[in-house]
Amino acid sequence: MTTTTSPDHPFGTRFEALFQQAYLRFHRRDEPRSELAGASRAVLAHLAMAGPLTVGQAADHLRRAQSVVSEIVTHLERDGLLARERDPADRRRTLVWLTPDGFERLAADRRVLSPALVDRAAAALPPEQRDRLLADLAALLAGDDAVTTTHDGAHGDATASVTSGTPDLTAQSPDARAGVLTEGEPR
Repeated sequence: MTTTTSPDHPFGTRFEALFQQAYLRFHRRDEPRSELAGASRAVLAHLAMAGPLTVGQAADHLRRAQSVVSEIVTHLERDGLLARERDPADRRRTLVWLTPDGFERLAADRRVLSPALVDRAAAALPPEQRDRLLADLAALLAGDDAVTTTHDGAHGDATASVTSGTPDLTAQSPDARAGVLTEGEPR
């Protein structure tokens, strides 16, 4: 296998071919991709990205009727994936936010590769090569961040999970989480 790119074999084409092979070898085969219904996944994902919101704000952002989102939130709360908490900025309002189990379920739902299969293959590499592979992939994502501007921070989130493990959003205090409320529909 050659390690350089050329006009006949540009980087993007070679990366895509290797990415396909990596996906085919390491994708999850252990269970269905998700145990979450699409609407439940959308609510959890939106809250994880936007921070704690009222049911009304979540309904506005998701462009769904408040009664529908309220029913989804009640179901997720019953399953232990969401919790209601008083808004520290306005004690009259109630915010909904993911519980640690909610973050864990969402992370598992988003996982497309099997860490066990990747670990098995990586065990054949020296530690320095494994570290370099992760650093190089993080650098590629950072390069994309440098040339791509998004208002929702999605690229930065992807890079953070590669460089430092899964972001621990549960460690934020309610006051800190309240500060990350957004206006408008994230894209």
